[in-house]
Amino acid sequence: MPSRRGMDPSSIEAAAGALRAAGGRMIMVYAAPEADGRQTLRYVSSRPGIAGFEVWSVPAGGTVPSIATIWPLLGWYERETADHRGIAFSGQPEPFSLIAPLRADEEADLRRLPGLSGDAVQVLPFGPVRAGVVESAEFSFFYVGEAILHYVPHLFLKHRGMEDRFVDQTPETGLVLAERVSGVGSVAHALAYAQAMEAAAQVAVPGRARYQRVIVAELERLYNHLHYLGHLADTTTLKVAHAEGALLAERVKQIGARVTGSRFLRGVIAPGGLRRELRVEGLAGALDALRAPIRRYIARLDASESHFDRLATTGVLPREVAFDQGATGPVARASGLDRDLRRDHAYAAYDDPDLALAVATGTDGDAHARARVRIAEIENALLMIVRAIALTPGGAIRVACAPAAGAEAMGWAESPRGTLIYAVHVGPDGRLARVKIKSPSFSNWRVFPYTVHGTNMMDYAINEASFGLTIAGCAR
Repeated sequence: MPSRRGMDPSSIEAAAGALRAAGGRMIMVYAAPEADGRQTLRYVSSRPGIAGFEVWSVPAGGTVPSIATIWPLLGWYERETADHRGIAFSGQPEPFSLIAPLRADEEADLRRLPGLSGDAVQVLPFGPVRAGVVESAEFSFFYVGEAILHYVPHLFLKHRGMEDRFVDQTPETGLVLAERVSGVGSVAHALAYAQAMEAAAQVAVPGRARYQRVIVAELERLYNHLHYLGHLADTTTLKVAHAEGALLAERVKQIGARVTGSRFLRGVIAPGGLRRELRVEGLAGALDALRAPIRRYIARLDASESHFDRLATTGVLPREVAFDQGATGPVARASGLDRDLRRDHAYAAYDDPDLALAVATGTDGDAHARARVRIAEIENALLMIVRAIALTPGGAIRVACAPAAGAEAMGWAESPRGTLIYAVHVGPDGRLARVKIKSPSFSNWRVFPYTVHGTNMMDYAINEASFGLTIAGCAR
């Protein structure tokens, strides 16, 4: 359970500065309902060497000072909270709408653009329909020739209001919703949500379920990263490599379907453990048969000079920018930020050293570094799945999980794209009163424009693909 600390709004700026000076990290801020109908802000942070998170509880009755100048990554969270919860932040450096209001009678200017002008400056509005089956979004490019001066993404035109869909649902129904927030992260979302409910109920998951959760989580990481490599190859015009990456990802999905009954590994995780046993017979052999084709595929990518030339120095994200703007997952690790929830805030069975979790990092911060981090994670996922199978103990796979009325808790997972956190608040009737989702794509989409400014149009698609972003995970 995260430690909770009450704080007055007048103290928030000093506390934020002290956290930064101590080498800590701010994670997110969101608004939570109280029993008397008031709203309270929850600031989630972490400190080096401490396994848990710290939550600051700040009354939101009036205007609250913005701390986005101290922690720039909170900029989008503050704006989202202002748009959806009506809480004003004084001194917000970007005091305009981020997300369309959920009420039809309100208007928001979601296409506010900077005042860049000049004889040769042109503006290209691109999207929302932009290519094949790619998720829809709109982007504004300010450019001269092929040089991009400035770039503004508009990502929330199809916002689904998923967090509000949880309200008044039972904990069991909430898990079904969590699995569908972002299809390619079904396991990570289910795992983070289930662990939040388990913390709210103060129950311990059986050891057998903990290890089997690792198996499905790493299967999800495996197919995501293989799909990523194929998509990245497509942007560098390696069409055969694109097809082979998609084929390998599909083979992992088919293996997952045999293990769980779902290609997207849904319907297995439940609050308290697992809904049913995984069918792991033959899984180690199936993955062993894939290991050689995967290694050959990666070797051929590495041998392609044109592929390397397009990735190297493309979309460089400096370490300082990655930290300040809140990069997460492989994107952050490729820029030298050595952070992974599986190790730093261990959950499931990731605290078992015999699993041999290895956190890959890079220093160059470019598209090539982001690809290399994921390649290392592919190899490590193959190893950890096989080890988790061997280490899985006998016993039950589920315990009763009934959160107490009024309980509040958090759960998290290191998804294929990075830090994923669920904060749950249970109402007096035992139903969900508030669910906050901190998704990795919400964080990384905020970071992404910093790698576009000053680059060129020809590299844009490669750069975007190298981030592995999703719109569904962002505009949840």
